[in-house]
Amino acid sequence: MDELPPLPIRPSNCPPGLEHLLQIDQLLVHQQVELMEVVLGIETNNKYEIKNKLGQQIYFANEKSKSCSKLLCGRRRPFKIHIVDNMGTEVIRLRRPLRCGTCWCPCCLQKLEVQAPPGERIGYIVQKWNSCSPKFIIQDENKDAVLKIRGPLCLSGCGCAVNFKIESLELSQKVGKISKERSNLTKEAFTDADNFVIKFPMDLDVKVKAILLGACFLIDYMYFEQ
Repeated sequence: MDELPPLPIRPSNCPPGLEHLLQIDQLLVHQQVELMEVVLGIETNNKYEIKNKLGQQIYFANEKSKSCSKLLCGRRRPFKIHIVDNMGTEVIRLRRPLRCGTCWCPCCLQKLEVQAPPGERIGYIVQKWNSCSPKFIIQDENKDAVLKIRGPLCLSGCGCAVNFKIESLELSQKVGKISKERSNLTKEAFTDADNFVIKFPMDLDVKVKAILLGACFLIDYMYFEQ
């Protein structure tokens, strides 16, 4: 792996460990292929490599959830995802409670909490009711809306990337996107390992960048976890 460039000086409003996000406008998220899933078809804890656009790994994510939750709840299972840097220090923690898996129950839709550092909430991803396409609101630590995410009507992609647009609140101007990229056909046939690209403005608040990373994981579990 190529050596990462020196980290910039951390501003006072940047949580420890998020310095890697200060000077980037793109993240690559690659789910690792698990041998147990390929050979036995048994769902295991998901693991992800998180890289910059040069392909240099900056974080590693590891799901923690109970086997009974995987068996009974499937893609709706509650979990924690621990995101560590290359030194093994946990810098971001994602927490997903058990909630409803259908948009026809608008009182208990999906929600993900983002902590950075672990134990300190910096924001939330909240699913909004919509009968046609996926919609989410990005909230800060005070639960004030910051951005919104709008998914496509068709999630199959038909062999192409599936794009979730990141938009401003007022004018619905596109400010970025979360794209589920097409994987190797053999990989898709035998596993549920997915690849994503997250694009956002370079000068976006570093906490919001971390929350968008959390949104990528929630989208993966909700729509692409088999």
